[in-house]
This record gives sequence, structure tokens and C-alpha cells, in this order.
Amino acid sequence: MTDWRKSTHSGGDNPNCVEAARIDVRTIGVRDSKNPEGGHLAIAPRVLREALASYLVSEDRGDS
Repeated sequence: MTDWRKSTHSGGDNPNCVEAARIDVRTIGVRDSKNPEGGHLAIAPRVLREALASYLVSEDRGDS
């Protein structure tokens, strides 16, 4: 069984979030917490780190 984890920043006024889980040593799963049976995106940990870092940079610049 996969141990899906929801962000500690979710909840309260913002129920929209994603869950993540380690599928195996080379794969992280990401899914919609509102539709856990709807499948998941499988992504390499390095690619996920790069995507999150890019998002944080754009947030700092006010791009989003």
C-alpha cells in the first residue's frame, strides 16, 4: 500500500491540494486529493524538485 501524504499547508479555507507518495526509488506519485481514485502523475524526484523550485522562483517574482 502506498503512503499518500497531503501538504501541511492544505485545509482550512483551501481544500484544493495534491497528495504525494514515493512509488519506488525512482518515482514520486502526485495526485488530486479530491479524486484519489482518478489516478496519479508519476514523476522522477529530480524533475519534481526542479518543477517546485521553478514555481517558487516565479512566486517570488510575482509571475503567478
